[in-house]
Amino acid sequence: MSVQPRPTAAELLEAVRDFLERDVVGVDEPSARVGFHARVAANALAIVERELTLGPDLEAADHGRLQDLLGRDGSLPELHTELARAIRAGIFDARRDEVAAAVRESVRAKLLVSNPRYLES
Repeated sequence: MSVQPRPTAAELLEAVRDFLERDVVGVDEPSARVGFHARVAANALAIVERELTLGPDLEAADHGRLQDLLGRDGSLPELHTELARAIRAGIFDARRDEVAAAVRESVRAKLLVSNPRYLES
């Protein structure tokens, strides 16, 4: 499991490879469309790079945070699902600040990978 559930690093790499093979290789003069897609490809590669470099540590921190909050072990998707159910059921109403901080950190971890510029504002 990665911090970013979809698209996976492999899916991003495949999309960039397909684009490069189909639209860039052999093009004498790139069009505006190709230029736009080249920027998209560069962004996809940046996401993959951040996933590979930051992902394992961010995932481990998120896993530990949810284990502490929920008081049990489990896979990261299971813990996220359990937390969502517990929030909806009002189980954590008395620990709202603690839960909000944990959720905020989970979202921050996702943004650090997908688009860290969103954290600047």
